[in-house]
Amino acid sequence: MRLFEGTPFDRPPHCDVCEQPETDCSCPPPEEPTVDGLRLNVRRTAKIAVEKRKRGKVVTTVRGLPADENDLAGLLGRLKAACGAGGGLDGDVLEVQGNQRDRVKTVLAGLGFRVAVRT
Repeated sequence: MRLFEGTPFDRPPHCDVCEQPETDCSCPPPEEPTVDGLRLNVRRTAKIAVEKRKRGKVVTTVRGLPADENDLAGLLGRLKAACGAGGGLDGDVLEVQGNQRDRVKTVLAGLGFRVAVRT
């Protein structure tokens, strides 16, 4: 007997539109989600942390948002403008100068992201 046998979790994933299994679905792919003009996948969880760098500099980092599913450059610009600080993009990691944890959390939550803050 399987763990979820006989429960709704036992069935394979189905299409929300045609109710067919995802392997048999012939529906067109959904449009790319956009939030205020940015292409974002808000189903991901943004992990915010404050890190100390060389010479005592503090940086707020946002991890967990893959670059192929999100417009990270546009999102970084929005975060920098909201915080009034500089920053940069290091691979898939957004960096904003200073301890901007609360402002970054507010902006990301306002865009619809799930946010996890590491203290």
